[in-house]
Amino acid sequence: MAGFQFSGLTASFGGERVLGPLTFGVEEGERIALVGRSGAGKSTLIKLIHERVDGHASLVPQDLGLVNALPVFHNVFIGQLDRHPTWYNSLTLIRPFRKDRDAVRSLLRELSMEEKFWIPTASLSGGQRQRVAIARALYRNADLLLADEPISALDGPMANLIMEALQQRFTTSVVALHDVDMALSFATRIIGIQDGQIALDEPSSRLTAADITPLY
Repeated sequence: MAGFQFSGLTASFGGERVLGPLTFGVEEGERIALVGRSGAGKSTLIKLIHERVDGHASLVPQDLGLVNALPVFHNVFIGQLDRHPTWYNSLTLIRPFRKDRDAVRSLLRELSMEEKFWIPTASLSGGQRQRVAIARALYRNADLLLADEPISALDGPMANLIMEALQQRFTTSVVALHDVDMALSFATRIIGIQDGQIALDEPSSRLTAADITPLY
């Protein structure tokens, strides 16, 4: 997927505008970190971008969007649900094809989750559930990653492992992050959101943590 442009992007809830109007572009190959305090509009912006790129993205929403009653395998497989006919997906619920099992198992192994393959997602910890949502995004394998606080429940080493995996797999990404140091090391560009508006938009190479902290 090539880069994209937005002009006059807005969002309202209960008749009150909470985001925008925003005008900005994302170039192919950019890794963008959205920064700012909770409630600033980062999650809303990610949802709007996802709606407008029409499914051409791997998404890790803040609520994770997992199906608790299904095991980890099926939650990851959902990442490619729209790429198979209905009969294939129905059969996969009962007896998954080996190539799908192997592909999902490989991703889970990479995320230190292989032993949870058939475990119901409802029984997992917060950090494990987050990794399932990340595995689903990796399995979808789109060119664009949209992720809303994808490492918030992970400790330092695992957070770094996950961010490295995401950086390697996705050509272009827009990721909301609370960790300022992680944002600076991961992103090529930082967009700061404050009160529904863009308050900062600079290459990460030009910024320090002191430039970003006032947004929180």
